[in-house]
Amino acid sequence: MDQIVIRGGQRLKGRIPISGAKNAALTLLPCALLTDEPLTLRNLPRLADVDGFGHLLNQLGCSTTIEGSRPEDFGRVMTARATTLTSTVAPYDIVRKMRASILVLGPLLARAGEATVSLPGGCAIGNRPIDLHLKALEAFGAEIELASGYVKASAPGGRLAGGKFTFPVVSVGATENAVMAAVLAKGMCVLENAAREPEIVDLCNCLVAMGAQIDGIGTETLTIEGVDRLHGATYRVMADRIEAGSYACAAVITEGDVELVGAKASEMEATLSALRQAGATVEDTRTGIRVAMSGRAEPVTLSTAPYPGFATDMQAQFMAMATLGTGASLFTETIFENRYMHVPELARMGCDIDVRGRSAVVRGVDHLVGAPVMATDLRASMSLIIAGLAAKGETQVNRVYHLDRGYERLEEKLQAVGADIERISAG
Repeated sequence: MDQIVIRGGQRLKGRIPISGAKNAALTLLPCALLTDEPLTLRNLPRLADVDGFGHLLNQLGCSTTIEGSRPEDFGRVMTARATTLTSTVAPYDIVRKMRASILVLGPLLARAGEATVSLPGGCAIGNRPIDLHLKALEAFGAEIELASGYVKASAPGGRLAGGKFTFPVVSVGATENAVMAAVLAKGMCVLENAAREPEIVDLCNCLVAMGAQIDGIGTETLTIEGVDRLHGATYRVMADRIEAGSYACAAVITEGDVELVGAKASEMEATLSALRQAGATVEDTRTGIRVAMSGRAEPVTLSTAPYPGFATDMQAQFMAMATLGTGASLFTETIFENRYMHVPELARMGCDIDVRGRSAVVRGVDHLVGAPVMATDLRASMSLIIAGLAAKGETQVNRVYHLDRGYERLEEKLQAVGADIERISAG
């Protein structure tokens, strides 16, 4: 199994290209199931999860081709075409490896009038049930049956009828599935208290480019007027705001100065506000965002919340950044109930973190010490990388397959701005 080795203490300085967003890409790929014409996605990140989703599309009868990219480039261009769906079943052996697979439920139901998708099960960072996905689809006229670990959904008459659904709590995945299901409905579908994440805006914009009729994009109320068919399109995946925020934290903890090329401030205002709270210089540039730090980070008080609040996907990285801060920082996790699994690993490096339920107090220490650590999930993995960049000595991060799910060629990007980091392949 591969390992990433970091010899800390190097100040990061330079330009870091920000890849296409993983969370957007995994939502845009299933849009290909909604039409028999080709959907071409540009700036698609080279990630294990993206490859896995491509395999799922292939199993459903969608062809995928990679074009116009060189091995040395970041990002790819993929064209997906589902001329004829050969299956409407997403099996357990694929869905269990990647929770985003549940996002084929809405498109299959919309296009074929039926879908059978394995229940995704639990997750290392807490339960993420799909009940809201199913309730929204039922509100639009779907008939749902749960049997033998699978969701079996059907649309009487072959098409959803339309309807209205109000989310009792904000759910990104359920909003995405519901929107994709609604675009081919016979009537109007209304979603209230919908998630407003930039990745959902990206999804809606792509669907509009394919011929969908969606009003209220970027607001909590989405109104979708179903159309008879969608056509193909060419669409560019948005920049990854979580990747950009992660490298910003790395710049702060190393007292560095980096430009996040391609990042958009309007899509990550809560993250940038938190960086400023920590004392960082944050400013727009012609091609992205500059983040610079002089001295140690100041204490921060952060509570995760649905967009436009502070993203749960940034909590672990900011916690790592705060470990070398000048005082005590307070974190409160409101989205997932088990998202502090990186804390014991950070403690191995000398961090002072006290977890109390959903809150954690991080007291800044004088220095961190490199150590062998184990990644537990994607964002926890990045927190260990960030800590390792500033630690004295050598840090070995194991289980780096977590990182490969969400960070495109991470070690190459960090090497280019001065980090002493390398990947060691097993065997």
